[in-house]
Amino acid sequence: MARGGKRYVMAMTSRERVNAALDHREPDRVPIDCGGTDVTGLHGMAYHRLKRHLGIAEGETRLFHVYMQLAAVEESVRTRFSGDVVRLSIETKRWKAWTLADGSPCTVPEAWNPVRFEDGSEALLGGDGQPLIKRLPSAPWFSPCGPICPLIQSPEDIEQYGALLRMLDRSPWFDETIEDVAERARRLRAETDYAIAGIFGGHIFAQCQLIRGMDHFMCDLLVNEDLARTLMDTIAESHIEEFARYIKVVGPYIDLICIADDLGAQGGPQLDPALFRRVVKPYMAKLYGFMKRRMGNAKLFLHSCGSVYDFVPDLIEMGVDVLNPVQVSAANMDSAKLKAEFGQDITFWGGGCDTQTVLPLGSRDEVRNEVTRRLDDWAPNGGYVFTQVHNIQPGVPPENIEAMFDTALEHGVY
Repeated sequence: MARGGKRYVMAMTSRERVNAALDHREPDRVPIDCGGTDVTGLHGMAYHRLKRHLGIAEGETRLFHVYMQLAAVEESVRTRFSGDVVRLSIETKRWKAWTLADGSPCTVPEAWNPVRFEDGSEALLGGDGQPLIKRLPSAPWFSPCGPICPLIQSPEDIEQYGALLRMLDRSPWFDETIEDVAERARRLRAETDYAIAGIFGGHIFAQCQLIRGMDHFMCDLLVNEDLARTLMDTIAESHIEEFARYIKVVGPYIDLICIADDLGAQGGPQLDPALFRRVVKPYMAKLYGFMKRRMGNAKLFLHSCGSVYDFVPDLIEMGVDVLNPVQVSAANMDSAKLKAEFGQDITFWGGGCDTQTVLPLGSRDEVRNEVTRRLDDWAPNGGYVFTQVHNIQPGVPPENIEAMFDTALEHGVY
């Protein structure tokens, strides 16, 4: 960015910097998020290669998110790239040695025990021996193997299986309590100056797709509306109950709360905006309204992939303060357009470098040019936190990751 007529601003702490941006004020520089949430991180293999490239030998590649195989960014890496945000999520107290798909070492929760097959795939098996989630040999992460609860066929079934639905966001391999998380949050607040991002979850639309199967639930919205509405309302109520407990103990320490619900695809919205507003939005609004009334000064961060341009006014209306990952390669997601139309009302967090083509396939100069262009679009008047579009995947050259963050620091000065 580095615009002419340089003004001199006293250096801010990371927390001050992030909160200034969230309040749509220009801080001393654009805040940087290096692995500060579970949707702005690095795959374990990419992280391992990056540390080797940087010459950082100490520490370990710890997979805090085994489903997406994401590594917890260590202080040495966060400091190297001037990261301003630290993640706060429920984890485990017991870890064990493991290996990533490329053979590199890592640690995982002790209770994480997928079966490894001869073809290189892995699967987490249910009580009946059938795969619940699976990672194919060519895939970097695990994916569901089918509807989570295929027995739900009518609104009446939802009450019967309600206990199961309430457990879907709780990973059995994580054994921390909410009180454990609150104590870590308290220490982070007292002992660091990082902005603290609380990871909550809060899926409604996406969770229904997992429960019923994506194809079935999308059809439900059109031909089985009672089932779709009952299911979304049940999930919203479950999240409300959980959030009430969460915010009571964690709320005093966090700066933002991260939730996720993917509404877009590469070429446009996943569903017609009018259908969204009539059938889906009421349940998202119910949850977000409850959250906003109890969050104090913390900001509501929504991760929603793909082309979500048509939904941004709705998100703002529902109280969403921050939009991520801002998938700039998707339809109608140009950074200059989004900033001009919505930059006064919502903070953009991401969109700093395209991770579909530029970051994995471009040269270092192309990465630098991309970052410079995006910062010029996003940064004016605050309301922006720099990071790449979604998590960095295996195969991304560590030189490109280094070039991306270094350019953000150099060019992001106001």
